[in-house]
Amino acid sequence: MTVTSTPTSTPASTPVSTQPTTARTTSYDPIPFSRLVSVELRKMFDTRSGFWLLASVGILATLATVAVILWAPEDALTYDTFAAAFGLPMTVILPVIALLSVTSEWSQRTGLATFTFVPRRGRVIAAKAVGAFVIGVVAIVVAAAIGAIGNVVGSTIAGVDTVWDLGLLQLLMIALGTVLNMFIGFMLGLVLRSSPAALVAYFAYQFVLSSLTMLLASTQQWFADIQPWVDFNYSQGQLFDIVPSVEQWAHLAVSGAFWLALPLLLGLRLVLRSEVK
Repeated sequence: MTVTSTPTSTPASTPVSTQPTTARTTSYDPIPFSRLVSVELRKMFDTRSGFWLLASVGILATLATVAVILWAPEDALTYDTFAAAFGLPMTVILPVIALLSVTSEWSQRTGLATFTFVPRRGRVIAAKAVGAFVIGVVAIVVAAAIGAIGNVVGSTIAGVDTVWDLGLLQLLMIALGTVLNMFIGFMLGLVLRSSPAALVAYFAYQFVLSSLTMLLASTQQWFADIQPWVDFNYSQGQLFDIVPSVEQWAHLAVSGAFWLALPLLLGLRLVLRSEVK
C-alpha cells in the first residue's frame, strides 16, 4: 500500500514595510489664562451667599450714603465724609470675598476637580488673585460713584455748595489701601485654607491686633517710635488719610513685606504642596 503525501502549501509571506514608524503625539493646549479668570469670577457669583456678599458692597455703600445725608450736619456734607462712610463696609467685606475665593476649594471640596482640570495650581491661584483684584476695583468704582451721587443730592437738599475735597490722587491712595487690605484676606486664605479659621484670623488681625498695637503705642514710647515699621495695619491706614511721603512709603514697604508678602509666599508654597482631597 502506497501512501501519497500531499505537500502542504505555505501562505505567501506578508511583506513587511520598511518605512520608519513615527510615534503619534498628542498636542496639549493649556486653558487660556483669561478663561481661568472668567471662571474664577463666575464662581464668586454662583452661590447665593457669594452673590449677596458681593451685592452687599453696593447695598451698604448706599445705606451709608443715605445715613450721611439724613444725619450729618451741613458743614460735614463733603465728599470726604461720604468716602469715609462707604469705605468702612468695603474694608470689611472685600477681604472676606478674597478670602472665600481661596478657601472655597477646600471648604466646599471643589479643589480636586479644579486642580484636575488645571494641574498647574499656580495658574489657578493667579487667576483667583486677578479675579479678586477685578472685583475690588469694580466695587471701589461703584462705591465712589454712589458717594458722588450722595454728595450732590445731600448738598442740594441741604441748600449748601457741593464740596469736592478729595482729589484724584487721594482717591487712588484710598483704592490702593482697600486693595492691600483685600489681599490680607487673600493671604490668610492661602495660609489657612479653611473658611472659619481664615475668617477668625482676619477679624482678629483687623480689629483685635490693631486695637492692641494702638494701645501699646499710646503707653510705650519705644513701640510708638517703631510702629510705622512693624505695624502694617497702621502704615496702610495712612493711605486713607494722606498721600504718603517717601519715608511713609518705606514704612509701608517694610511692614508689608513682613505681614503680607512673606506670608503670601508661604501660603502659595503650602497650596502648591498640600494634598487635595
